[in-house]
Amino acid sequence: MAALTIATGTGNWFSALALGVTLLKCLLIPTYHSTDFEVHRNWLAITHSLPISQWYYEATSEWTLDYPPFFAWFEYILSHVAKYFDQEMLNVHNLNYSSSRTLLFQRFSVIFMDVLFVYAVRECCKCIDGKKVGKELTEKPKFILSVLLLWNFGLLIVDHIHFQYNGFLFGLMLLSIARLFQKRHMEGAFLFAVLLHFKHIYLYVAPAYGVYLLRSYCFTANKPDGSIRWKSFSFVRVISLGLVVFLVSALSLGPFLALNQLPQVFSRLFPFKRGLCHAYWAPNFWALYNALDKVLSVIGPRGFLRCLTLCALSSFMFGWHVHEKAILLAILPMSLLSVGKAGDASIFLILTTTGHYSLFPLLFTAPELPIKILLMLLFTIYSISSLKTLFRRSFTLVAQAGVQWHDLS
Repeated sequence: MAALTIATGTGNWFSALALGVTLLKCLLIPTYHSTDFEVHRNWLAITHSLPISQWYYEATSEWTLDYPPFFAWFEYILSHVAKYFDQEMLNVHNLNYSSSRTLLFQRFSVIFMDVLFVYAVRECCKCIDGKKVGKELTEKPKFILSVLLLWNFGLLIVDHIHFQYNGFLFGLMLLSIARLFQKRHMEGAFLFAVLLHFKHIYLYVAPAYGVYLLRSYCFTANKPDGSIRWKSFSFVRVISLGLVVFLVSALSLGPFLALNQLPQVFSRLFPFKRGLCHAYWAPNFWALYNALDKVLSVIGPRGFLRCLTLCALSSFMFGWHVHEKAILLAILPMSLLSVGKAGDASIFLILTTTGHYSLFPLLFTAPELPIKILLMLLFTIYSISSLKTLFRRSFTLVAQAGVQWHDLS
């Protein structure tokens, strides 16, 4: 609290929050890590020691490379830093290799890449309506949103205990959302296209992006009642969006197209040969298709966020063998909505509590039991108390305004 008081006085409260959660992440370095730790170590070895033509064919380990090319290049870049920590981690045949230096490198690489997530959260906070401003710093919507995102329980345990790189990927998604809110549509489209070539699970929310960009960017004018003015459709803007997607895709997939390896790459990204119950992409696609009627109702940025959350929840609820962490794809966008309206805050509290609890099986070792319980309790208690305080004030003002209007009439 002392640090927060100092930060409040200097206006650097956001930096204090970011620094605080970074220190917590450092404390979690020695904790349990899942097989995903070995997955990413193996990908470091594949991209570092093998030519690009073998990246999507290498199968010495059961943990074959099955992320899109941008993530493979990301591992390649990391590997050139990793060699200064422990060269042995970059040997493809060193299966299940784990040394203290390997552990430190991989843990710190996740923490370092979260810089993008921190920046994205700051950009999202700039888009929040500041009408509901309390006297205290801790009652301000921007402060509450910063805590809900930076200290998100799910991201903490999935990335910094279980081990993955979701932070910077969600950072790309949040930054693209912020750019759309700021009406920088081309930047938002570019960032989301890049994100898809880092991790294709974000295809789940692609319909929300497509419809929103079509509605808010390609149609340049509305009628007085808010409906679309069909004659305002801009083919130039559609072509420009298509060009962005094409160029990003060409940069990602072009080398493998030149090597005649696109079928092999897609067989890794969409493993249909493993059977429907193992490759859950097909039913998730149909879940998105069934949700399109809701997505088509997008009008403004908040509607876009609701549709994005709907797409994420549809794929989560109706997919096969969906990973527990996929719920974060709905929780994080819902965080942005939660500080805007009381109804959204209520939905967020239900979603985040049940969703975060569903992540508990990821950490099944005894030493991590008190950690996950304590962190979730702290996050849940803060979420309930802060949002309750935020909207209790707004409800009081609304009630007073209603009484005054009644007296005047």
